[in-house]
Amino acid sequence: MNALHTLTSIHTYPIKSLAGISLNEAVVQPRGLQYDRRWMLVDDTGRFISQREIAELALLGTALEAPFLTIFSKKNPALRLQIPLEPEVAAMPEIPVQIWDDRCLARVYASETNRWFSEQLGRAVRLVYMSGSTERMADSHYAPENMPVSFADGYPFLLIGQASLDGLNGRLAQPLPMNRFRPNFVVTSGTPHEEDQWRDFRIGNQAFRGVKPCARCIIPTTDQDTASRSEEPLKTLATYRKEGRKILFGQNVIWLGTGEGRVQVGDVLFPE
Repeated sequence: MNALHTLTSIHTYPIKSLAGISLNEAVVQPRGLQYDRRWMLVDDTGRFISQREIAELALLGTALEAPFLTIFSKKNPALRLQIPLEPEVAAMPEIPVQIWDDRCLARVYASETNRWFSEQLGRAVRLVYMSGSTERMADSHYAPENMPVSFADGYPFLLIGQASLDGLNGRLAQPLPMNRFRPNFVVTSGTPHEEDQWRDFRIGNQAFRGVKPCARCIIPTTDQDTASRSEEPLKTLATYRKEGRKILFGQNVIWLGTGEGRVQVGDVLFPE
């Protein structure tokens, strides 16, 4: 990596698997970007729900309208719900939830909030929130011990080089947008997938570490505007980005700072 790489876009996804939000600048925390995947929908057993099984989650948009998080239907934006960005967690019951093999505690919302989501999705779901006391750690095989993570699949941040998407689109009959891959950071890059090799680097004055390439699931086959699915891009990625049984695209990243930091579009990336 050289000093010519720049951060071209920042994206946060407050509720896991719902539509994301593009930002010009963002607060960085050990669990991920501020508000990123701090909320999640679960079924009646407490297991997480994602676009893997309900593609229509993509049709629920989100907006940061401080002091509220706004959720709305993309098909009918008048269907809106607002919840505080800083919930009164003491008034919220605590329940066990499951994300993959991880189990942790989360705060569950009242019935009227859960009813709104259930009506939009046509099935019973509950909204939960990760408070500061919730303990969930990233996989210590790749991340440092006791590295906290939000309700993201595995790691606090996902970074993708624009050249990686450009290389993929050059192989596709119909180019796809970056939102199929739901990154937090998109950066300029000289060659496709060079981010796979990035270890310690800085974005502006914030220190990060790449820990492992991201193994992709079915979600990139979901059109984030219509919720329709197709074979691509996994069919094409499998021809040149498959290692074992995994298809890799993007780099999982952790922040090496403490407390809070800040990044903004236009920040330069430097190797450590």
